[in-house]
Amino acid sequence: MPLTTSCRTLAQAAALVASLICAPAPADTLLPPVAAKQPRDVSVHGDRRIDDYFWLREKDNPEVQAHLKAEAAYADAWFKPHEAATERLFQEMKGRVQQRDQAVPQRQGRYWYGSRTEEGQQYPIFFRRPAQGAERADDPKAPEQLLLDLNELARTRKFVNLNGIAVSPDDRLLAYGVDSTGARDFELHVRDLASGEDRVVASTPHADAFVWAADSRTLFYVRHNQARRSHQLWRHRLGATADVLVHEEPSELFNLTLAKSLDGRTLLLGSQSKDTQDWRVLPADQPAGRWRQVLPRQTGREYAVTPFGRELLLRINDRGPNFRLLRLAMKPGVGPLFGAKDLAAARELIPHREDAMVEQVAAFKTHAVAQVREGGSVKLRIFAMAGGAPREVAFQELAYSAVLAGQREFDAPRVRFAYNSLTTPTRTYEADLASGELQLLKEAPVQGGYDASLYASERVWVTAPDGVKVPVSLVYRKDKRRAGPQPLLLYGYGSYGIPSDPRFASPRLSLLDRGVIYAIAHIRGGGDLGRRWYLDGKLAKKMNTFTDFVACAEALVKQGYTQPSQLIIHGGSAGGLLVGAATNLRPELFKAVVAQVPFVDVLNTMLDASLPLTTEEYIEWGNPNLAAEYAWMRAYSPYDNLRPAAYPALLAKTAINDSQVPYWEAAKYVAKLRTLNSGSAPVLFDINMTAGHGGASGRFDALRETARTYTFMLQQWGLLDE
Repeated sequence: MPLTTSCRTLAQAAALVASLICAPAPADTLLPPVAAKQPRDVSVHGDRRIDDYFWLREKDNPEVQAHLKAEAAYADAWFKPHEAATERLFQEMKGRVQQRDQAVPQRQGRYWYGSRTEEGQQYPIFFRRPAQGAERADDPKAPEQLLLDLNELARTRKFVNLNGIAVSPDDRLLAYGVDSTGARDFELHVRDLASGEDRVVASTPHADAFVWAADSRTLFYVRHNQARRSHQLWRHRLGATADVLVHEEPSELFNLTLAKSLDGRTLLLGSQSKDTQDWRVLPADQPAGRWRQVLPRQTGREYAVTPFGRELLLRINDRGPNFRLLRLAMKPGVGPLFGAKDLAAARELIPHREDAMVEQVAAFKTHAVAQVREGGSVKLRIFAMAGGAPREVAFQELAYSAVLAGQREFDAPRVRFAYNSLTTPTRTYEADLASGELQLLKEAPVQGGYDASLYASERVWVTAPDGVKVPVSLVYRKDKRRAGPQPLLLYGYGSYGIPSDPRFASPRLSLLDRGVIYAIAHIRGGGDLGRRWYLDGKLAKKMNTFTDFVACAEALVKQGYTQPSQLIIHGGSAGGLLVGAATNLRPELFKAVVAQVPFVDVLNTMLDASLPLTTEEYIEWGNPNLAAEYAWMRAYSPYDNLRPAAYPALLAKTAINDSQVPYWEAAKYVAKLRTLNSGSAPVLFDINMTAGHGGASGRFDALRETARTYTFMLQQWGLLDE
C-alpha cells in the first residue's frame, strides 16, 4: 500500500519524516504528505460514495503509522521557523499562572478537603486536614494528610487523567480512577490512607464512575464495553474474591451514571440517552438491597432526582422541555417510587416556563438551590425547606457563567458556586442560604498585573436565515479596538444542549493584547437559551447550527468588527464538525480554520455501530441506516461535502488515543481536502501521539499546545512576533 505519490515504500516514507524533522524546508516550499488513494465503496440508500482514505483507520498498519508520523513531521516543519515566537507565547501564558496555588478547602465531616499546585509541577495534589474544635473550623496551619499526588502518578505515565476521588464514609479509604492513555479507560484504585497501601480493583480498567456505600466496605462502580458505552453496575466488596454484577443496561442508546445524595443516605443509578432518563435509588446502608426505580422509563421523558432524607426534588420535563421542579416524599414499597398521580399531586417549586430552564438542583438540610437559565444567563434561586418565597442570587454583568460547584456537606449554611465572565477571572463565592448574602472566597490569580478595566465585553444579537435571534458574546482590549475591521476569532460548539457560556481564560489575553477580538456564537444545538434551543439544533434541524454560525460570521463582518481576510473560526469535537460544515458552506468567508479533534467523517462513523459512541448518538444526529435520517447528515457531513474550492488555511489537531473522535476523522478530512483545494494557504494535520480527546494532560503541556495553536492563528493574521 503506497503512502504517498512520491514515496512508494516504508523506507522512503521514513526518509521523508527524517528529512522534515532534521532539515525543514522553508515554509513556502514545503510539500505535504500525500495519502494514497485506496477506493472503497461505502454507498448506501442509492447514494454513491467512494471513500479513498478508509484505510487510514487501520491504526496498527505500519503504513498508516508512517503516514501519521509524516503528517506530524510536516506540521512540525511548518512551525519550525516560528519556534521562538511559540516559546515566547508559552512563557507569556505561563507567566500569568500562579504556579503555587490552592483551591478554597471545603469541609466534609471531620476534615477540610482541598487541592493545590506546586511550583513547576504539572498536576494537582489532593490533601485534607482535620477540622478544629466544636465549630469544626479550618486551620491552614493544621497538619495535612496527603490523599493523592498526580505528579507521582505521572512519573510512570505519559498521560494522567483523573475521573474523581471518593473518601469512604469512615474516612479511612480513598477510591480514585486514573486513565493513563487518554482513551478513557479508567483503572479503579483503593488506597488505605493510614498505610498508603494502594491496590487496583481487579475487575476494572473501565471504571467510569464509583461511589461508596455507608459501610465503607462496599464500592459500587460503572463499567463500559468496547464501544465505550457505560452499561454495567458492579459491586465490589473489600476482601471478597469476586465482584458482583448488579445491573446491566441492555439498550445501546443508554449509558449508566452513578452518584450519591449530599446527605449520604441515598445512592443513585441513572440510565440516560440523549432524550430519555430514568433513575434508581438504594439506601446507602443497604448495599446488598434492591435498587428501586423512581419512575417507569418513558421515551422522551427526562428527569433528575435530588434526594434529601426521605424526600426528593424532581426536575422533570413532563410539562415542557425546560423542566419544572417538584418536591415529593419517598414511599415504601417494591415498585417505582412514583406514578402519574404522584406527579400531579406533588408540590411544585418551579413551574415550567418557555423562557427559563431549570438546569440543576442542590438540596441541603434547610434549603434547596436551583440553577436556572433565563435570557441566556444563569441565576441561582434559593428555597427554604420550611416554605416561603424563594430568594434569588442575581449578577451584574450581562454575559457571565455561574454554576453550582462541588457541595460537600448537607448541613452547610451556605451554597458554593463558581463565577466568571469574559473579563472576570474565576471567583469562588458562597451565598448564605438564609439571607442570600454573598461572600467572595477567592478570585483566581492572574500574574503579571492583569487589569480587568482594560477590557470590555458586549453581546450582540444576530438574525439567522429563519428569523431567529442568535446571541454573540464579544471581548476585546479597549485601547486595541479600532474604528474599522480587525482580526477576530469566532468560537462555536452548538451540540448536545451544552451552553457555551462566556468564561475567562488567561491564555486568551495573548490574543486580546495583540488586537484580536474574541467572539462566541451561542448557536442552536447548544443549551445557551434553554432546552428548546437545543432541540431546534439537532436531528432534522441540525442544519440550523451551521447556518446560525455562518450568520454570526456574516453579521460580524457587516457590523464592521472584522472582514473575511481577518476572520478565523475555531471549534473542537462537535465544534470541529461545526467549523468544517461552515467552511464547506462559505469557504471564502474565513481566513483560517482551527478544528480540534473534529467530528468530520459523520456518515462513515455513524454507519459503524462498532465504534464508540455511535449507537447512542443516533438520538443526537440521526440513524443513517434510515434513508430519511441519512439525508440529514449527508447534507452537512464535512468529509462528504468537500468540493473543489479555494479553502482557508486549516489547522486540524487530534490525538492518537482519542476514543471519542478517532484520529482518522481528521486524517481523512485533511487528505481529501488537499486534493480538492485550489488555494495556497497551509493545511496542517497536527497529531499528538500520546494523548486522547482532551489533548495533553499536564497544565504546562496543555499551555504549550495552546501556544502552538495561537502561533498558527497569529501567523495567519500577520500578528506573530517573529
